[in-house]
Amino acid sequence: MMNKPSRTGVAHVFDAYRYSLKGLRAAWQHEVAFRQEIALASLLLPLALWLGTNASERALLIGSVVIVIIVELLNSAIEAIVDRISTELHPLSGQAKDLGSAAVMLSMLLCLSCWAMIAVQRFL
Repeated sequence: MMNKPSRTGVAHVFDAYRYSLKGLRAAWQHEVAFRQEIALASLLLPLALWLGTNASERALLIGSVVIVIIVELLNSAIEAIVDRISTELHPLSGQAKDLGSAAVMLSMLLCLSCWAMIAVQRFL
């Protein structure tokens, strides 16, 4: 198999940026969970600036929200690949999708725990 020719330097950076925007657009158009997480992030990110009392807390609050979005994008990519390969039910296809879903759940639990610990520290 031959390697696909690719551009280098600044052209490569612009191509990567364009592909990234294309991926975000696809996630917005086709993934309900992604849209829900973006809606929640639009509320939580400004709240993080208020809730966090220092740069470290704000970074944890913001970072934990962004991690959920990143993991959701990866999960959506896994689902797209599995569906591209075959739409028939197969144990490994189900396992791949379940593992992606578990990753999203764990990222959400991480986010929730960060927010809970910082909120408890601030208010109690």
